Amino acid sequence: MNFEVHKIAQLTGHKAAIYALDKGTDDHLIFSGSVDQVIAQWNLETGQMDKLVVRFPAPLYSICHIREKHWLLAGTSNGIVHIVDLETNQEIKLLTHHSSQVFNIRYSIKTNCLYTLGGDGHMAVYALDSLELINLVTLSDEKVRHLDFNNKSSEMAITAGDGNIYILDLHTLLEKKVIIGHQLSSNIARFSPDGKLLLTGGRDGHLNIWEVGSYVLIKSIPAHEWAIYDIAYSPDASLFATASRDKSLKIWDSISFELLEIINKEIFDGHQFSVNKLIWSTYNNYLISASDDRTIMIWDIQVN
Repeated sequence: MNFEVHKIAQLTGHKAAIYALDKGTDDHLIFSGSVDQVIAQWNLETGQMDKLVVRFPAPLYSICHIREKHWLLAGTSNGIVHIVDLETNQEIKLLTHHSSQVFNIRYSIKTNCLYTLGGDGHMAVYALDSLELINLVTLSDEKVRHLDFNNKSSEMAITAGDGNIYILDLHTLLEKKVIIGHQLSSNIARFSPDGKLLLTGGRDGHLNIWEVGSYVLIKSIPAHEWAIYDIAYSPDASLFATASRDKSLKIWDSISFELLEIINKEIFDGHQFSVNKLIWSTYNNYLISASDDRTIMIWDIQVN
């Protein structure tokens, strides 16, 4: 597979590390959340910041845009989830069921629920309409970092600081399987779009590929020199990208798992520090990366 990588833009404006990205209110817009306590909106068309959406009283570790509700959620270092109505720009509710950092916020239209993961080892589950707490699930003695849904198998995968990956039934929240994912910490889990594979990345720098159902380890790749923090599939699912503390992004073939390109500072004028978050947007097929270096970069990945 031959393809070219072009750096389209480097977005600046945040004053601290950026830990959170999400898709915006339109395909050409994205949101970012930073330790500087600000959520910003960026325009992929112009390569500029559109506006500072809202400022919070604590550093941001996670954000979630719920398009169906016109809500923007922010998880902070002190365990609070702030819910902002984007139509009125007013805060409508605080969720206060975590005692430390909120690392991930996800929602499911299939279950009509909202899910938050905390450094306290808990997953909080809320009714999406009323925002009332339904369940507080204790998963680990360590932090729980990331959740992904597999609607094909009606499961969710949750990564934890104890190295485990917890497979839960999407509807009952019953634990179906616990797999030892990575040494030290499992950071990110991503189901393949066809629902057949689970890709995970850990503090050990390994990219692990698991068969959904049996959760047998198919392949373990020493993909990065340091921790892997995110995995994102391309819109057509032919490629995926990994982001790492080693300051690089890597592009992989999603069928063969062959490494196709390393996007780094030396060759592509990439990030100076840890790459924390990715979005592979449907807008122009842009890959977007956010970093400890306080920048967001837009990459054009052209397959020939």
